Amino acid sequence: MENSKQPTKKTDNSRRKFIRNSAAAFAGMYIVPRHVLGRGFVAPSDKLVIAGIGVGGKGESDLANFYKSGKAEIAVLCDVDDRQAAKSKARFPKAKYYKDFREMLEKEHKSIDACSVSTPDHTHAVAAIAAMQLGKHVYVQKPITHDIYEARVLTKAAKKYKVVTQMGNQGASGDGVRQLMDWYKAGLIGDVHTVYCYTDRPVWPQGVGRPATPGKIPAEVDFDLWLGTAPQKDYFDGLLPFNWRGWWDYGTGALGDMGCHIIAPPFQVLELGYPISAECSVSTRYIEPWHKAFYPESGPISSHIILTFEQKGKPNLEFHWMDGGIQPARLPELGPNEEMGDGGNGALFIGTKGKMMCGTYGVNPQLLPTSKTAQTKVPQTIARVPGGEGGHYAAWVEAAIAGYGSEKANNLSSRFDVAGPLTETVLMGNLAIRSYDIQKKVGEKTEYPGRYIKLLWDGPNMKITNFDEANQFVKRQYRGGWSLNETI
Repeated sequence: MENSKQPTKKTDNSRRKFIRNSAAAFAGMYIVPRHVLGRGFVAPSDKLVIAGIGVGGKGESDLANFYKSGKAEIAVLCDVDDRQAAKSKARFPKAKYYKDFREMLEKEHKSIDACSVSTPDHTHAVAAIAAMQLGKHVYVQKPITHDIYEARVLTKAAKKYKVVTQMGNQGASGDGVRQLMDWYKAGLIGDVHTVYCYTDRPVWPQGVGRPATPGKIPAEVDFDLWLGTAPQKDYFDGLLPFNWRGWWDYGTGALGDMGCHIIAPPFQVLELGYPISAECSVSTRYIEPWHKAFYPESGPISSHIILTFEQKGKPNLEFHWMDGGIQPARLPELGPNEEMGDGGNGALFIGTKGKMMCGTYGVNPQLLPTSKTAQTKVPQTIARVPGGEGGHYAAWVEAAIAGYGSEKANNLSSRFDVAGPLTETVLMGNLAIRSYDIQKKVGEKTEYPGRYIKLLWDGPNMKITNFDEANQFVKRQYRGGWSLNETI
């Protein structure tokens, strides 16, 4: 068995130390970064110099889309897994390459303008905040953090460090969401009182126990760096490169993966804030000889979450999330052969005067019955993003070039003051799910006090007020040697 390394002294280096010791020369730079010339000056190439942290899979496509804008230079690549980095290294052969994002920032922070973070969820916050504290603009994959507390920190840090931010839920820039907003503002469906969001995810293992037998760590992977903030546990076969999503130590399950895509349309349309309560039910897991299995380390196979939101001057909103293929009842306005949403995924808006729906990313918005869609014309009140969903990347690049506080930065679809509360809402659902499995011994009996109750949420103070044990999931403990280096 190959054991992962213990944290090294480098792991313990604080942000302050590596900033103080940073004296990287500009050798190997391809263009002058914008900030070197000072505020108000423009680099000769007028391009944003980007470092990618996590450059395989989605990270690879993110970098490709930034580059496609014609206004970005991909100058530095960083990944703990050489296998995952291979395609980006081939695509950007002149880019410098690192495994540790802290070393990369220490040596390259003077030669870059921005960072794209597309690591597993448990590393998003520490990588993003380290870049933000150095004044770097950040693009962070969804959800922007693993925990509610981290999301609040990043939201406030964007304003504190005056950096341009964007979350990687590209559908937030699509025309579909804006069409839904126009319909709603026109009063076509009245006041929305119920929302359903649903997905066919997960498409990775969940509701399972962690393998008892450790696997051999691939030679190309620095598993200690990959673990990062997560607890010190053995590697097991199949964890990488994708199935980490189903394990609470690293991922945020089906809700974290798809929630920011599917919940974003109603969140934007209805201008929602923090929920005031959460409740859930999850799939019951059985194993031979027909007793309930208990797998608290991974998310459930399926779940149904109900969040309640206050709406100013209106009745409270009941917000349903369903995953694992669970769907709400078909809307009666749909024909028998019409798809609801996009089939496996969707969002439904139930109002006092009518209904509307959309698919993943807000695509294919429809009034119900669907015959109304083509027949209804309302004024366009919400400006469209050039390129729609595909313009999500270029919009951030151009906003970062324009700078914090610019019109372009203020108009970004998923800047952190929007993405942060959305992420908190998504993670609130996971808090309810994880509270469901909290155990308590009462004599010989095992009880689950977090089940079959409504969790009351004090959003401004990030606290469950009626079941204190649930608050352990608001802010997790990092592994020794790792720190967010930022408080609120």
